[in-house]
Amino acid sequence: MANTNQLVAQRLTELGIRYSRGRKAVIDALTNADGPRSAAELHRDLAEAVPLSSLYRTLAVLTDADVVTMHYGSRGITRYELSEWLAGHHHHLVCLSCGTVDDITPPPALEADLESVVISLTVAGRFSPKGHSLEIEGLCSECA
Repeated sequence: MANTNQLVAQRLTELGIRYSRGRKAVIDALTNADGPRSAAELHRDLAEAVPLSSLYRTLAVLTDADVVTMHYGSRGITRYELSEWLAGHHHHLVCLSCGTVDDITPPPALEADLESVVISLTVAGRFSPKGHSLEIEGLCSECA
């Protein structure tokens, strides 16, 4: 199976977008992250590899290409992570105090139950769901 960089390179090439060193650095940082990252966190992680102004442009390009997904989290902080087709389906635990976001993957039986709830709720509203995500808000162990 192809690795993340190969898949991203293929997607960007198909869209006529160059897979620059800066874009690769952002993908590598998101691949190695343990959850969604804000632009400030990515900038800190990348040190001098990608200037802040370039980072925002890079995130916009990667989001438009459906390589990166934006999440609007607690305290108005936008966070970024690899899109589901790269990272796999998962959900998030969001700390309302410090803003930490952790990825969680429920057991298949619970995910099936959640999918049933989504279908039940959307059929009644004549809505055609294309996916779902769940964010559970609370306090992390550090803030509790």
